[in-house]
Amino acid sequence: MNIVQNIKEGMAAIQANILRSILTALIVAIGITSLVGIITAIDGIKASISESFSDLGANSFTIQVRKPLGRRRGRMQQIYPPITYKEAIEFARRYKVPASVSVSTIITSVAEVKRLSEKTNPNITLIAGNENYIYQEGLEIEKGRNFTAREVRLGANVAVLGSKIVETLFDDKEDPLAGEISVWGTRYKVIGVLSKQGAMDGGSSDLRVIIPLQSGRLLAAGRNLQYDIDVLVKNNVDMEMAMGEASGLMRLVRHDPIGKESFEVKKSESLAATLDEVSGYLKWGGLGIGLITLLGASIGLMNIMMVSVTERTREIGIRKALGATPKLIRQQFIIEAIVVCQLGGIAGILMGIGIGNVITRAIGDEVVFVIPWLWILLAFLLGIIVGVGSGYYPAWKASRLDPIESLRFE
Repeated sequence: MNIVQNIKEGMAAIQANILRSILTALIVAIGITSLVGIITAIDGIKASISESFSDLGANSFTIQVRKPLGRRRGRMQQIYPPITYKEAIEFARRYKVPASVSVSTIITSVAEVKRLSEKTNPNITLIAGNENYIYQEGLEIEKGRNFTAREVRLGANVAVLGSKIVETLFDDKEDPLAGEISVWGTRYKVIGVLSKQGAMDGGSSDLRVIIPLQSGRLLAAGRNLQYDIDVLVKNNVDMEMAMGEASGLMRLVRHDPIGKESFEVKKSESLAATLDEVSGYLKWGGLGIGLITLLGASIGLMNIMMVSVTERTREIGIRKALGATPKLIRQQFIIEAIVVCQLGGIAGILMGIGIGNVITRAIGDEVVFVIPWLWILLAFLLGIIVGVGSGYYPAWKASRLDPIESLRFE
């Protein structure tokens, strides 16, 4: 009896116990689903987020106040003063490298926006920025327009709204561009609506109001705001040179001595590197969860295979009496275990890809369909490993049965 005949015998045994085989395959499928689903969702979300950065490319950097790293030798590290409006504007005015400079500040993250009798929850992020902020932030205006440089300079009372704010304050038939909103008692004319970003960042992009920089400064008079500077250099400009010029100029603006900068310059590539690092940790976590689930599945499969050996003791005795060797008996039971695992693996892969992409579509703002081919191959290999690992001991036990005693088994 060759291995082909063993495969046929194994398939026949699976068909004869179809319900048990399906339940066993489902155990494996759950483990594979958790593995492939988590990895698919992570890859999809990462692709969706990366799509937001791709428009800016690798030729942008951010200037922010340096953050203390905690305690050193029992002493709290120095806390640096925030970048002020005057410093940010002076930097933008004096920076001579061919580039676009965005200046912005978060005024509050708990604003309440009103319109007529309607109002939002107090969870709106109020941002003030110049005319370059929206583009350099990777946002798109679905309806209306951005600020002009003149509106920013004069502090015009105009605003660009996130999509969820529009859904809350305006009916479907109303044109938000014909309306006004009120924040902290100040009225703003709506000139633009941002494209829906989804839950990729917790939905915060859809819950933001963006007003001109000078308008925000006037609204938050008396508050100690912290300003961020984003620089998008032209494609033909050397990035290191541009960052060096920015660092030198910012040092002059803030009167920092060399080597003791109170700010930090970060390339957009560092954000991508952070994203890769975080997604890597999540993938290892997903792999761990999947392997733990598969371990439980393998234990359940081994238990079912042991029951199968007991139930088929007489069949094993008959096959041995007809000349089947212990090796062929082992092969048949291992093949059965592998086939069941692969059937569960295929179902788990399909469910994992489907669930992962549903999560991606729900969280990400870009429609990205991900098929993690490497992890699919790993899932197939894991199915074989689980099948062999779970089926070997029951197969070995079956091959060791005495044919005479097996034929007497009832």
